Amino acid sequence: MFWNVLGAAGWGAEYILGGYIFAQSLNLAEIWLSRAGLFVAFLLISGGILYFCKWLLIRKGRQFLLLCTSLLQSVAEAVSTNEHIQPWLRQHRRGIAFLKARFDTASFSGLPLSLLALAFVYVLALFGGIVEDLITADPIVAADIRVANLFVVFRTTDLTKIFTWITMLGKSQVILVFILTTTALLWLWRKKYCILPLFIAVAGSESFTWLGKLLFHRPRPAMAVYAERSFSFPSGHATIAVAFYGFAAYLLMRSARTWKTAVNILFTAFLLITAIGFSRVYLGEHYISDVWSGYLVGAMWLIIAISFSEWFRHKEEKKREVPAAGGAVPVSVGLVALAMLFYVGFSFSYRPPPAPRPSKKIHTVAAAADIFTSAQMRFTETLIDERQEPINFIFLAGTDGRLIAALRQAGWTLTDRPNISTFFAAIKALVAKKPHPAAPIAPSFWNAKVQDLSFARVTGANWLTNARHLKIWRTDFAMKDGKRIYVGLVNANEGFKWGVIPKISPDLDRARELLYEDLSRTGTIESHRKVRLTHALVGSNFTGDPFFSDGRGYVVSVQ
Repeated sequence: MFWNVLGAAGWGAEYILGGYIFAQSLNLAEIWLSRAGLFVAFLLISGGILYFCKWLLIRKGRQFLLLCTSLLQSVAEAVSTNEHIQPWLRQHRRGIAFLKARFDTASFSGLPLSLLALAFVYVLALFGGIVEDLITADPIVAADIRVANLFVVFRTTDLTKIFTWITMLGKSQVILVFILTTTALLWLWRKKYCILPLFIAVAGSESFTWLGKLLFHRPRPAMAVYAERSFSFPSGHATIAVAFYGFAAYLLMRSARTWKTAVNILFTAFLLITAIGFSRVYLGEHYISDVWSGYLVGAMWLIIAISFSEWFRHKEEKKREVPAAGGAVPVSVGLVALAMLFYVGFSFSYRPPPAPRPSKKIHTVAAAADIFTSAQMRFTETLIDERQEPINFIFLAGTDGRLIAALRQAGWTLTDRPNISTFFAAIKALVAKKPHPAAPIAPSFWNAKVQDLSFARVTGANWLTNARHLKIWRTDFAMKDGKRIYVGLVNANEGFKWGVIPKISPDLDRARELLYEDLSRTGTIESHRKVRLTHALVGSNFTGDPFFSDGRGYVVSVQ
């Protein structure tokens, strides 16, 4: 009885503790998915998924490959011995012989060349698709602009330095030193047949990229960190990352003695290539489609280089194997160390010129509603330019400070800009169970831009679930009296769905009226009027939350 009672206490405590930890995890997830932690959460989740895939491939990849090979062989044997199929096989001996030769693993012209050709055609088709999307201005172009504007919000000094170092790995000077080092290593280890394919991968991909930039003349994003002289499409850094680092990974995997080592090399190269491409988007030097097209161009030339390398390798295997040169290991270590020292020294000394900021001309209009030059501008947008909730406020204010002061006087809190430090500040407040209405608000888009100002007003005990949010965008317009025109969207949270994603209240009009009441009580409104901005409508946002509105909005002039 004593041990039964003690065991029950232990099991009970374990279940309660598990429930408590899980509940705390959900609270953290609420912050991650509803606030500025999206950026960090995305990186952590992506890293976890990638690590799991690597672990699974190391543990089960070889067995899975053997299983698939065995199944294919069994299917081929069953088909070839079928009494109904054998007459057809005898009638098409030449075609069957050609197909068998394409699956021969002993010859380079067999299965190796077939797989490489299939991969090349697939990558070429993907590249053709991205070019078509760019020419026809498909949704990917709309997403490009919005993603570029979104990354500006998450840009910090420390992260900019980190991604600048990463992007240096694709800089031409660094790549040239790495290529010379790789060439010397291949010569030292008697792998001379790989030198020409290496040059083919690099020279071919760079030539193709240069032609692409010349052909498409796509300007770079407006909010780049550093000035670049060439055009944007495709990304040269992404192209050379796949072509050079991908070929280096291929050479290392070819020399790997164990399956685990080969998989680790593959995933390390994938992380490096992904980081270089991501750095170009984070720094604002390229759009997402530029990087993706660069990856595809690099992949095409990587496949060509591997094909030549495998062909030369099959020819070399017919000769006697030549051992590496004497002292190859210490010389190799020294060469790699010198190349890395050059990279570090170059990154420390390189000072790229900052990109010029685009000048914004302010246009004067007679009426505030004249800023809506298209019906689309009366709505917020998704990442791919689809309409979401309608704008329901137009503010007229002399400066940002006047508008912020009026809203603060009305009881609204200016939220923090979303970055890593404000994200952890929100987590700290959550763990300490303290109110934190200034926590960053998830970004939204209007006219392809992320909101310039965000405000929150907590209406209940829980600053996560009981809050109204106001997002404000500056426009390039002003009234004749000099007041700047701002557009805004106000809505309210009403809990969470699926435990982690904030749910928006469908009644946009109620949130609009409550904000107007808050402002009217302060006496900061110089004038106001209610106007029709859109027709009455019902709809849903990108998370599937329904909303409805009578299509009206307030034009409020702040003193």
